[in-house]
Amino acid sequence: MSAYRRMIKRSLALLLSSLAVATATIGFDAEQPISTSTFTCLKSSGYSFYISRVHRSNGAIDSTGVTNIKNAWSGGLSHVDGYIFPCLSPNCPSATDQAINAVDALKNGGTKIGRMWIDVEVYNWPSIQSNNRQFILDMANKLVELGCKIGIYSNHHYWKSIVGTDWTRMSKYQLWWASYNGHADLNHFKAFGGWSKPSIHQYTVDVAGPCSVGQFDLNYKP
Repeated sequence: MSAYRRMIKRSLALLLSSLAVATATIGFDAEQPISTSTFTCLKSSGYSFYISRVHRSNGAIDSTGVTNIKNAWSGGLSHVDGYIFPCLSPNCPSATDQAINAVDALKNGGTKIGRMWIDVEVYNWPSIQSNNRQFILDMANKLVELGCKIGIYSNHHYWKSIVGTDWTRMSKYQLWWASYNGHADLNHFKAFGGWSKPSIHQYTVDVAGPCSVGQFDLNYKP
């Protein structure tokens, strides 16, 4: 290959790489109170989406998370989602009631989200996978019935432990992939649960953010 052709090839590779970065978006999830002005500052710093906890693992609504959703929209972010961290102890409300409570909290708070994610990670899930599958299915079906777009937060390890990697009933919904490899891309994804690729990659957690926001988790989507 001539020097000229090698130069053209390198230039084209750099151009394609630049275009990939330019079309990707970086967002974050965080649990602490965040003001509208801080969201505006974060938008100016290059963050375009936010995912907020709406429902806590103890069964309570995260009122701070609901307020953050309102503030994120007011601060100019282009996409704002929420997630349910399910309550799993025997005295918790049913999966359907938790879904209803989360959606009602958003309505009562005078706000909305683009998508509700169901958090499926290793945390107090019972050992019987068939029961876990039904719980997730019940919650997902109720959220859809209530008019929500939904998705699943998980990874290969979580899914294998909680429901088994061969369970594919949720693969028609988007996947928010938890893999803390520090890379803002979708590379190195290992298929599971019927998903061939994720929609969002949570790639770094507990980092110090700009605008005096405190610590947050970083997320990438193409």
